[in-house]
This record gives sequence, structure tokens and C-alpha cells, in this order.
Amino acid sequence: RWSLNGTLIDLGSDYRRHMSGGSLIIRNLDKDQDSGMYQCTAFNTLGSILSRRASIHFAYLDSFKTQSVRSAVNVREGQGVVLLCGAPPHSGELIFAWIFNEYPYSVQQDSRRFISQETGSLYIAKVEPSDVGNYTCVVNNTVTKQKVLSSPTPLVLRSDVEIHCGSLTIMIPLFYRLASTMRPCLIGNMSWNSVPAAKESVVKLECFALGNPVPEISWRRPSGVPFPSKVKMKNSNAVLEIPNFQQEDAGMYECIAENRRGKNAARGRISYHAKPQWLQTITDTARSIEENLFWECKANGKPKPSYSWLKNGEQMVAEVMARVEIENGALSITALNLSDSGMYQCVAENKHGSVYSSAQLMVLASAPSFSRSPLKALLKARSGSEVTLECKPQASPPAISLWKKGNEILLRTERITLLPNGTLKIANVTKQDAASYTCIAKNQFGTASTTGKLLITEPTRITMRPTNMEIIVGESIVLPCQIASDPALDVSFSWAFNGQLIDFQRDDTVSGDLMIRNIQLSHGGKYVCVVDTDVESLSTSAILVVKGSPWWMSPESNFCQLQLISCPPGPPDKVSVEEITDSTAQLSWTPGRDNGSPITGYIVQARTPFTVGWQVIDTAVPEVVNGNMLTATVVGLNAWVEYEFRVVAQNVVGLGEPSPASAKTRTEDA
Repeated sequence: RWSLNGTLIDLGSDYRRHMSGGSLIIRNLDKDQDSGMYQCTAFNTLGSILSRRASIHFAYLDSFKTQSVRSAVNVREGQGVVLLCGAPPHSGELIFAWIFNEYPYSVQQDSRRFISQETGSLYIAKVEPSDVGNYTCVVNNTVTKQKVLSSPTPLVLRSDVEIHCGSLTIMIPLFYRLASTMRPCLIGNMSWNSVPAAKESVVKLECFALGNPVPEISWRRPSGVPFPSKVKMKNSNAVLEIPNFQQEDAGMYECIAENRRGKNAARGRISYHAKPQWLQTITDTARSIEENLFWECKANGKPKPSYSWLKNGEQMVAEVMARVEIENGALSITALNLSDSGMYQCVAENKHGSVYSSAQLMVLASAPSFSRSPLKALLKARSGSEVTLECKPQASPPAISLWKKGNEILLRTERITLLPNGTLKIANVTKQDAASYTCIAKNQFGTASTTGKLLITEPTRITMRPTNMEIIVGESIVLPCQIASDPALDVSFSWAFNGQLIDFQRDDTVSGDLMIRNIQLSHGGKYVCVVDTDVESLSTSAILVVKGSPWWMSPESNFCQLQLISCPPGPPDKVSVEEITDSTAQLSWTPGRDNGSPITGYIVQARTPFTVGWQVIDTAVPEVVNGNMLTATVVGLNAWVEYEFRVVAQNVVGLGEPSPASAKTRTEDA
């Protein structure tokens, strides 16, 4: 719907106005009926918002008052003169021109003659005999294209000399006439002592001077900052034009008029103005009933914008709304109720324009519901672990929650924690914690509950693990991986080789053994068995070293050295511990032979008095040791334990022989 000057437009009874979509179309515009301020309101069942305001003004241009020929203007040759136009009543931009004697002879502007487009006045810096005649002011309305003419103003020469500048008038005898001169006298539209200019507008400053000889006009900025290339000088420098005005164009400007008798200057300031622009706006918000709302909007602009707030298109006044506070761009509403729902607008406004920010406030009121977040019907947990049960009902206002174990209300204990958000935590669970658990949520609109069963299972154990092995090409092997687990658990097995999951192209089974037939050199590496259950994940690993046939792998054959065949790399050497802490060790080594195929990586192994044989250990820097690295930092060591380290090299053929062990080194105490 549309309003004009605050009154709703009744489209049903107005044949000239109709709407197309949201647009208002007006036919046969009428100055009396259609002038004013328009505003559009958009609304639906959730509320209303207002558009920014727009106005329609009708341009017009009245005729000059009927009168006889204007009084003659007497002036002496060599002196300056101003002929006033005095525009009639009008609306809309005007353009001024002057006719000399009769149409179509118009006054041409030059350094001696200037027509102000601010006042319409004609300025002649130094009158010459050829200037004598009748002058008619022509006023054009750029919107209506109307043109009106004033009565002629005769310009005649006097026999004595009158020097006039401002309020000073000096009469000079006639015999001085031909030799008389005058320093520049600045006149014209010098009302730009302080000019407000809007951002991106076109700013025009006018400056003209009377004088003999004809003064020259120039412009400068007292600050010394040069004019940018966009600044234009027009009409013999009488007009300075600044298109697309920006903040950096603001400041002092000085006009200088100069001839050989002297010079005169005038200066004024252009101040930067801009309509508001948003720095912070409001966004759609949902709040529970009885909660508080705080919205803030911020805008810049010059002059500094003022703020107002609308709800569903109506002005909000804090004084008549006890729960509402409005301070500049901030809106606060305490203890929201359902009637506060609707469309809100923050309006920032100064004399150059206004901006609107709109948002919907939804005040929610509903009984608790677990439809989107019920407890799992069956939750399994390993004995000794910590269990977390989340109670997340949808409710407005937020619901108060309590827990039941079976039919008994659950209370806090050393192992049981009830968090303010409704979450239940049980530490170090045992078989006695197995039960049905119910979360009950309640607010003033109703109650809801959700129930789940907690099942406590025994920890899963790996009963048979794969071990590090050495095997000859062509043989077959089974890497065992067997477990003992709670019968209530679902168990799956998977294997990884050198960090990549093995795709068996079949479903996982409860049997975790891995069989490898007809082993090749490329099968050498690290194998990891991963056991996944409903409640935990376990893994165990082993290194498989694949060797070629003894006859060509023997040192006497020298096949690898002669590069007749590629072999696994030779053993690294000189493994040493450069630095050791309570849990890490910095190792270095020298490479062995690559045996015809570049070394692609190294595996670090360790041994202690408490381990059975050599075990692969993790490295952190780098996490994967490539063939170009000869140092690594091992992690996960135990404090105050004596360690030996060795390194195994690998290439595309397989893993080579391990290096000799490093010297025994004890980690630091913790």
C-alpha cells in the first residue's frame, strides 16, 4: 500500500492511480493533488516494513511582473557594472542568459563579461562604448522548458567618473576619464564562505571581479594541495567546477583577481556532507518468550545521522512502552512476550537522505519436544569408560531438565555429573550403571521425556597378535589377529599396509587373520590390524621383511651391486642418539646401498629390557621418514628406560636388512 503525506491512498476510488506489483503508477499528473511525500508499505501476516520516502515536486516558472522599461543604469567608460536579473517565482533548475538590444543578439561571456548561474546577474568588468544598449534577462526552466524574458534594462554612459567598489564610491572629474584605472573589485556570487557539498555531487564556485584593466581570475587552495585533474575552470576561470565531490575535495578555496593596479582575493570553505551509510545493521532474530532483546544499528554520514525505530511501520516511542529502551541506534526490550513479534526497522537519517535496516523478531513459546533430539534407544559403553548422555529438547523458554535411572531420580555423586544444560556424565562406568535412563524436560507450556537404555560391555582384548617376521619371496603366510570381546558388541576387522587401507573386496568378518599367498618383494612393510567395536577401537602391528632367493641375495653373487637386478636396500649404518628427553630421542644415521633402486623411506625400531624383540616406534619430525632424510625424532618413549635403536631402509622392491643397533641410551626421568 502507498501513502501520500502520511495519508493512505485509496486506489479504489482514484481512477488516475493504480498499482502494478508494488509499483505506484500515476496518470495525468496534477500539481495540487500529486505533490508531496510518498512512502510504500509492504506487509504480510508476520508484519510490515516501510520503504524510504520519495517526493514529487512540480517545476514551474512564472512570468516577470508586468512593468515598463527598467530604469536605466548609468556608468562611466572603463568602470564596472552589475545588471540584476531578479528571477520570478519558480521551482526547478534555471539557466540564465542575456539578450543585447534585440533577439538573437545574446551576450557572449568572456574575461570582461560574466553571467552568474546562481543569481542571473550580468557582470561587466570594464564598460566600453560598444556596451551601450538595452539588456534583457532570459530565464529558462530546465524541467518545464519554459522561457520568460524580463523588461529591457538600458545601459548608458555618464560624463563624470564614478569608482565604486563595495560601499566605497569615489567621484573623479571628467578630464581624468581616459587615464583612470582601478584595482580589482571582487563581486559576483561570493556567498561561498561556507558551502556544504554532498558526496558525489557537482560543486560550482563563482568568482568575478570589476576592474580596469580587466582582472584575470585564478584559483588555488591555501593548503598548497594541487587541484586534481577532474577540476574544471570555465568562463575565463570565473567558475570552478568539482565533479563527483569526495571528502578529500573539502577544505579552503581561494579566488584571486589581479591586474596591473593590484590584486584582490576571497576565500571560502567547502565542507563535506554525505547521506547515511550503514556500518552495522540488524538481522532476523528468534528469541524465547521472557528473554531479552538487544539490537544495535550504526551508520556514518555528515551531518551525523539521527536514529529512529519502527515496528510494523509504526514509530516506536520508549516513553509509552515500559519494557522498551531506545538510545540512538540501540533498541532494548526486556521480558519478551508474543506481542513483540513482528517486523522492526532501524532508520538512520540526516538532511541528505535516510537508510532503512529491516529484520524480523520471532518470539517463540512452545512446550518441550524431543522429536529432533531423542536419546538413542540402546547405548553401549565399555566398562571403566566415561558416558555422556545429552538432553536437548526444543523448548521456548528453555526447559528445566531432570534425569531418572529406572524409576528413581538421579542425584549428583562423585561419579555422576549433572550439567546446567541438561547433559548427564557418568565416570568410570560399571555393570551396576546399566539401566534405562530418562530425561524429563519441563517449562510452563508442558512436559516431555526421552528414554534410552545403557548397556555396559567388557573391554575387548587382542588375544593373538601378528609378530615381526622375515620371509622368502614365493612363500605364503598368515598374520594372526584374534580377539576376545563382549558378545553384545558388533565387531569388524580391517588391515592397513604401509598406512593404506587394504581393500579385500569382501565384507569384514569376525575372523581377523590376514593370509598372503605367493609373497613378492613388494609385500614387505608394516601391517596394522584394526579392530572396531561399538564402543572402542584397537590396533596391533607387525613388520614383514621379504627376502629374495638365497643364491642371488648372497654377497658372493654381487648381482645387486652389478645392477643386474634390483634388490631391497642394504642396512643403514652408524645409528646414533644425538639428543634424548624423557619421551623423545633425536636420531641420525648414514645410508646403506640402494641396490639398484632408490631408497624411498626408513622405519625406526626400538628395543628395551621390557619388550620382546624389536618394535616399530612412531616419529614426529618428520611423521613419515622419506628416503632423503637421515635424521628423525622418535616420540612416545617411556621415562627412565634404557633404549636401543635401529633403522630399516626400504625401496620399491621391499624392506632391507636392519642397521646395527645404536649404543644403549637411557631416557631422562619424568
